Amino acid sequence: MGSIDGSDSDSSGGTYVLAIDVPRTTTIEVGALGDREFGAGAYAYVGSAFGPGGFARVDRHRELARGERDARHWHVDYLLGHSDTTLETVVTFPAADRECELAASLPGEPVEGFGASDCDCSAHLLTAPSLETVLEAAVDAGGVRDDGT
Repeated sequence: MGSIDGSDSDSSGGTYVLAIDVPRTTTIEVGALGDREFGAGAYAYVGSAFGPGGFARVDRHRELARGERDARHWHVDYLLGHSDTTLETVVTFPAADRECELAASLPGEPVEGFGASDCDCSAHLLTAPSLETVLEAAVDAGGVRDDGT
């Protein structure tokens, strides 16, 4: 399960990128999307957290990845909550509404329909060339890497 232990409860919120490792091909039931096969490799999920808790949503994702939470509300929860995946790190963009922009510009191929039910994007989950490639691109775009320490 996930390896991130930190807290990211910034009340201002913003946009975030979750770097996820899937070490082997696995099939995961993703709510209304049904069974989806995820090939082994790196994935990047782009989300936003502008509600009253701000980046507390990122804390929730970390808890789910560590197995400390069971409730699944969003597509990414099914991926993070699966025992064959690891949340490696997070990149945050405080007070920035860049979710769709980053989903379209980060390196990788979209996983069609995943995580974009509230916008016109094809997806907010990308298969990434590598974890470091997507993390470097996110930091180069102005994000702050947060390994949870």
